[in-house]
Amino acid sequence: MRFRDRRQAGEELAETLRTRQREGDLPEPVVLALPRGGVAVAREVAAALDAPLDVLVVRKIGAPHQEELGVGAMAGDEVPLLDEDALRHLGIRESALAPVIERERAELRRRERLYRQGRPAPDLRGRTVIVVDDGLATGSTARAALRFVRRQAPARVLLAAPVCSPEGAGLMRAEADEVICLHRPAAFMAVGLWYENFGQLTDQDVLEALRHVQL
Repeated sequence: MRFRDRRQAGEELAETLRTRQREGDLPEPVVLALPRGGVAVAREVAAALDAPLDVLVVRKIGAPHQEELGVGAMAGDEVPLLDEDALRHLGIRESALAPVIERERAELRRRERLYRQGRPAPDLRGRTVIVVDDGLATGSTARAALRFVRRQAPARVLLAAPVCSPEGAGLMRAEADEVICLHRPAAFMAVGLWYENFGQLTDQDVLEALRHVQL
């Protein structure tokens, strides 16, 4: 099963969540997208649920000189969540990550300022918060996002994605009240393999999506 693009994936995910909403399972929902890719999916979900849409910017922390190799993640002004096992295996001291963390923190704040355009972050207290991404692989960024949301005192926290690795989904059950995945292929490999069109989104794409959904 492959999705044509993020929009189709979002429509299918939205239908599942809309059914749950009709059954009364999702009172007072607010949808938080993990940009950039998650925004195109979350746009369809928020529209279907008639729910506010906002972004939750999370940044992966890559190993020094190996940026694609994630060793942690951060959200908001929270202390970064680091993969201690990975750091030990790679022989990396936390102090060596300081320049990487500083750079990623600056990019996180840049995106928050750009995407919010002066709007305050949504008040999540007592709400049903649905964190949406275009796929879940290892779960490192999702974990940082979910822990950040938990500290805002929501009533419930759900993680929703069109496709998830079985391992990632299993790990996130300890972080979210519920994990909703349309597909959990055993041979997962990578999120992009489950989309026919998985082009990179731009900041402008994110702003367009946010403009077309109730805030």
